[in-house]
Amino acid sequence: MASTSVPEDGAAGRDTGETTAQMLTVARRYYWEDQSKVGIARDLGLSRFQVARLLQEARRTGLVRIEIGSPGHIDDGLSRQLAEELHVERAVVVESHPTSAQTTFDLLGSALAKELERVVTVDATVGIAWSRAMPAMARTLRRLDRCTVVQVSGAVYPPAGLPGSVEVTRDVAAAAGGTAHILYAPLVVPDAETAAGLRRQPEIAATLAEADDLDVAVLSVGAWHAGASAVYELLSERQHDELAQHDIHGEVSGRLLDAAGEPVVSPLDDRVIGATLDQLRRARRRITTASGADRREATLAVVRAGLAQTLIVDSELAEALLR
Repeated sequence: MASTSVPEDGAAGRDTGETTAQMLTVARRYYWEDQSKVGIARDLGLSRFQVARLLQEARRTGLVRIEIGSPGHIDDGLSRQLAEELHVERAVVVESHPTSAQTTFDLLGSALAKELERVVTVDATVGIAWSRAMPAMARTLRRLDRCTVVQVSGAVYPPAGLPGSVEVTRDVAAAAGGTAHILYAPLVVPDAETAAGLRRQPEIAATLAEADDLDVAVLSVGAWHAGASAVYELLSERQHDELAQHDIHGEVSGRLLDAAGEPVVSPLDDRVIGATLDQLRRARRRITTASGADRREATLAVVRAGLAQTLIVDSELAEALLR
């Protein structure tokens, strides 16, 4: 997969004349906006051959730099650097897909599957939260030692036909030939009384009790804005307004965190069906995924909360964390 870097106008440095400006205009249209040479020529009053020469000259002079990468490749150097910078035991940096966020999530899921195959041992108890990387993780598991699999947060029903949290938990248990403990309740319910009643249900209470003694917790980072948190999407505009007074920097399985990684005390906490932050932190190994530069602050909050002993991220987020 090729990625192309085109400097800003002032970055050319040596040549600020009309030719450089024309090269930059043509390069941006061709590489960033995916316009054809014929279309660019028509719009700018040039011939197709002039456009081709401008593109060739832009590459020759360094105005355009083309790098060859491989989405899904594990960047070992960046992984070591990130682990050292964030003081986490292990980091895995997966090269992002340049144009598809879901493909990047799938690549993270594949890396997560390999990590689980590496660390899960026979008779372990593994807690699974839902994220857009989890279906790919469940799908690409090849060999997992027999273990108990616990759904640590209430049911999430994602759009676009992706398997939800119940299905992912069952699929992981099937891959391991183990037992699945399911939370037959939504992740967020309308009020605290309903949540308390559901937590008293025998099957739900038993599943939540399993989270007291996790060998591995598989978690994900949610940023507190639209498109970056399953919990955020479940709330109404009024509820968002009510929570706006709190300093929310991220969430894990519906549990809110401030910038320092401390729990945010809010009415939402009483409405969430799932493991508590204390239960998740007690897991002997905590493996957490995140993707996208917009999750930078949320990821830092999760790391500070002690919820990312192993951090699996895409290269876009890794570079943002290291800046």
